[in-house]
Amino acid sequence: MNNLTSTSSFLLLEFSDMRELQMLCFFLFLAFYLTALIGNLLIVTAVAVDSHLHTPMYYLLFDLAMLDIGSISVVVPKAMDMSLKNDRSITYAGCVAQVFFFVFFATSSYSALTIMAHDRYIAICHPLHYDVIMHKGACLQMIAIGLICSLIYAILHTGGTFANTFCSNIVHQFFCEIPQLIKLSCSGLSIMEIGVLILSFSTELGCFIFIIRTYVQVFAAVLRIPSSQGQKKALSTCVPHLTVVTVFVTSAVLAYARPAADSSNLDTVLAIIYTLIPPISNPFIYSVRSKELRTALRNLLHVAYLKLFCEN
Repeated sequence: MNNLTSTSSFLLLEFSDMRELQMLCFFLFLAFYLTALIGNLLIVTAVAVDSHLHTPMYYLLFDLAMLDIGSISVVVPKAMDMSLKNDRSITYAGCVAQVFFFVFFATSSYSALTIMAHDRYIAICHPLHYDVIMHKGACLQMIAIGLICSLIYAILHTGGTFANTFCSNIVHQFFCEIPQLIKLSCSGLSIMEIGVLILSFSTELGCFIFIIRTYVQVFAAVLRIPSSQGQKKALSTCVPHLTVVTVFVTSAVLAYARPAADSSNLDTVLAIIYTLIPPISNPFIYSVRSKELRTALRNLLHVAYLKLFCEN
């Protein structure tokens, strides 16, 4: 096979050869994208506008919503453009950018979920010290550290992936997914990418163990609360986050931890699940389970309604 390292573009996987099905895919992706975009923008706006939500827990939710908007915007618009124009090509630079930003947003989201677990642990297990430990400055500092670490990791992971020499430019996925790009390598994994993968696995496993350990302590503390009403109130702040973590980790494990195999339709289905489900489901999970957020969203929509119709 010829060395295609100098290729100017990659060819992504198209969902169908039929023009009608391509247009159907376009409208489906458009619906998913608008749902995720509107849902997360409502959370961002509600937290920014409502002073009652200016707490560490909602600052972190604001951060997660912004990252969800970023992650879905990296993948879906290109897939829509590909279906609309019947053009499955993506430039080499575009592929590099897609890999970099997707890794950055996904890693930042996982970092935010880890910090949110710590926040819930302090709030329930050490409530008297909460304002001292999780003050606004400390919260923003943890978010900044998570973003910086994610940025460094994205640079290393992207560099390791594209340090390979490619023997084909046909990517068997609807976006530039790292496992599919590695399959195109002439020589397999580079030493740099192996090191990055080991670092990635160790870090992500460490964060997952931290989250599990944190919630074991949280549930133990909740069980010691004497009143059932107090237990329900404490759990109501944990269930949304734990649900989001479960969706995020499960979808990622299904996509990346299953045995390696030849490219198949299952790869595409799993990619759709882990790129679309978390950004779409997170706003619904938090709005359903958080009374404060529901109230803020109702107030926000009520004000928007009054401004729209009263001014007219």
